[in-house]
Amino acid sequence: MFPSCYSKPADSGGKRSSVAKLLLGVFVVYMLHTAWLLYGFLNTKPCDGGRGEPCISSYLTAKPRLQMSVFTCLVPDNSQLTLALRVDLFDPHSTFERQVSVSLPEETQNNGSLYAVVYVHKAGVSPLEDRREVHYAAQLTTYITPPRTKGQKASRKKRESQRPVSHWRPHLSITVMSEEFIFSKAGLPSDVRRYMRLSQEGRRMTYLPLLLVNELSCRVKDLMEINSSSMQLPLTVSYEGISLRTFRFWIHLQDIVYSLRQFGFTEENIDEIKETLIGSNVYLLVLTALITSLQLICEFLALKNDICSWAKKKSMVGMSRKSVLWRCLGTLLIFLHLLEETSLLVLLPVGLGACVEVWKVFKVFKIQISRRCHTNKLDEEERKTVEYDTQASRYLSYLVYPLCISGAVFSLGYIRQKNYYSWLVNTLVTGVYALGFLSMAPQLFINDKLKSVSHMQGAVLMYRGVNTLISDLCGFASFFSSSVPFTSSHQLSCFRDELLFLLYLFQRRRYSSVPKRRESVSKKVKTQ
Repeated sequence: MFPSCYSKPADSGGKRSSVAKLLLGVFVVYMLHTAWLLYGFLNTKPCDGGRGEPCISSYLTAKPRLQMSVFTCLVPDNSQLTLALRVDLFDPHSTFERQVSVSLPEETQNNGSLYAVVYVHKAGVSPLEDRREVHYAAQLTTYITPPRTKGQKASRKKRESQRPVSHWRPHLSITVMSEEFIFSKAGLPSDVRRYMRLSQEGRRMTYLPLLLVNELSCRVKDLMEINSSSMQLPLTVSYEGISLRTFRFWIHLQDIVYSLRQFGFTEENIDEIKETLIGSNVYLLVLTALITSLQLICEFLALKNDICSWAKKKSMVGMSRKSVLWRCLGTLLIFLHLLEETSLLVLLPVGLGACVEVWKVFKVFKIQISRRCHTNKLDEEERKTVEYDTQASRYLSYLVYPLCISGAVFSLGYIRQKNYYSWLVNTLVTGVYALGFLSMAPQLFINDKLKSVSHMQGAVLMYRGVNTLISDLCGFASFFSSSVPFTSSHQLSCFRDELLFLLYLFQRRRYSSVPKRRESVSKKVKTQ
């Protein structure tokens, strides 16, 4: 995975720099390509008819009398349509919201599906007889697995609860590109071409209204379970005229959600992504994408340098075994805690980090697993490090034990809402989050005793510090721009990387000349 980790010592520096340059080059090329695509996405050039290029004008320019009709059907075709809503004087530039009641067929009541077909057509004419109509079919139902209730204890009931059940989508958000934009036939965007229907009269080409149903507005918390007693269900039909830029923006977002479904993401995981995408504008999403890319690069480089330095580490002099063990246990507990309430986007990096921390525990304790598990002996300097580590842990226990006991007693009320397993995991995770800063103390104590920081990974601390600094700055920005609190327990646990990096810089500046003096003394002893 990381070939530069196991290269020869003489070539390790060159190979590491070449890999870093390659990653940096790939990242720069990717960002330039993304910037170019965003520029074309945000700045669509209109057609210049004066140059003789063929143009496609909007059908809405002629101000036609339009009508919107919303039908329901079991199959999205032109047969067996049931009218649910009709807007006689439809203005594409307007905004409205209507409440209707939809009658459910027997097939839908028996765990079936139902579709809505939205037509925009000429007023006073049936949409099936208008050759300039545009329509869009959207699902009014979706299949999800209902959450298991507390009373389900029998195995048969558990199996039944795991079967997907049809749920009702109570919101239907309709949009039409009301901007009378003139497209160039040669430079027509591919994403717009999929939704465009052309009408030609002589040499003049016009495109019919660009209709789109925003399927991202439906959230999992708004879904209503359908059963045999559900004869009628409410439906909120909303409409909004949007610009070309917003129209293309919604198209790309819906393509992203469709791709996530193809990759096996559940509706609950996709719902979290919808909340992020819908609650932001285009520029904020672009900034979020750039920050996320930078954080991924920092996290990857930190993980790579961490694995490489620990793979080549032969002596554990100066390394705090208690700090490594504490970080391993804390990462595993956080992973178990996030396993119940977080999506795969967060679980994957946390799970990979937990595996690395477990591997580091085996390295620092010199545990080797063959036919039988055994540990290697420590040399004199490593035994001195263990003594310092034990001394620091003893001093730290005077503060940690009272805090842990008081926190566990304080959280006893959590048992009334959750089971004992959840109470235990949440209590331990709260202790990890609250006392995570104190896990640095043994390592800093050892550095002070040895008067050196050469055994620590400066690059890893730097990348993790930059990563968490970016997260905290984004948190501060969200705090001042909205009512959402910027701090969370997970962010507080990551904040120790910044503090550790600052303390590392202080100790490195303070003990920068000590290792050189030790090396000169050891050389004098050898010559004598």
